[in-house]
Amino acid sequence: MTLGTVLVTGGASGLGAATAHAVAAAGGRPLVFDRVRPGGEYDYEIVDLADRRAAEAAVRSCSQRLGGIDAVVTCAGIDSCGRLEDVDPDEWDAVVMVNLLGTVAVVRAALPDLVERHGRVVTVASTLGLRALSDATAYCASKFGVVGFTRALAAETAGRVGVTMLVPGGMQTPFFDGRDEQYKPPPDAKLNRPEDVANAIVFALGQPEGCEVRELVVTPSIEGSWP
Repeated sequence: MTLGTVLVTGGASGLGAATAHAVAAAGGRPLVFDRVRPGGEYDYEIVDLADRRAAEAAVRSCSQRLGGIDAVVTCAGIDSCGRLEDVDPDEWDAVVMVNLLGTVAVVRAALPDLVERHGRVVTVASTLGLRALSDATAYCASKFGVVGFTRALAAETAGRVGVTMLVPGGMQTPFFDGRDEQYKPPPDAKLNRPEDVANAIVFALGQPEGCEVRELVVTPSIEGSWP
C-alpha cells in the first residue's frame, strides 16, 4: 500500500522528524507542520497548533496545493511540569491546546480528504494518557483527552478512515530539554530511539484497506510506565 501524502505535526524534531524520514523512506510524501522549519527537503508549513483555526486553515490550504492528504500523524506535543498551583496558568492551558485541541483541529480539517481517500490517522497519546502522575496534570489531562478522542474517532469513522492510537513510552528526543532536573529521565534511563517508534507508525499507516492497527503500545523493554 502506498502511503501518499502524510501530514506530520511536530515534524521538525523528535518523533515527528523520525516519522517524516520514515514516511519518505517508505515512498510516501511527508508534509511537516511545526513552529520551525524542518530539516530535509519536505513540504512544510510553519504552524503553531495552539492557534487551532490557523492550523485548520493551513491543512485546507496544503490539501489544495498538494492535491489532497492521505494520512495524518499527530506528533506535536509540549509539557509544563509542576504542581497545579505552581504551573503558570497560560502554560498549563497551552499544553491542552497543543496536545489535545491542536490534534483535534488538524484531524477535523483533514477529515474530508481522509474520508474520500479511505485515509489514516495516527494520534500520539502517551503512557501518561492511561496512568496519572503527580506534577503532570496538564500533560495527563491532554493525553487522557487524546485517548478518548481517538477511541471515539475510531468508532465514528469505522469503515471510512483507519484510526490508530500510538501509546509511546520514553524516547531519546528533545522533549525533556529545558526541564528542571527532577523532571528529566535519569542518566541511565533506557529510552527508545524515535526512529524505532517511527517505524511502528509507518507499519500502521501501511496496512491494507480494511485492516487496522487500532492501538499500538511501544515502550522500552524495561520501562516501568507500562503496564
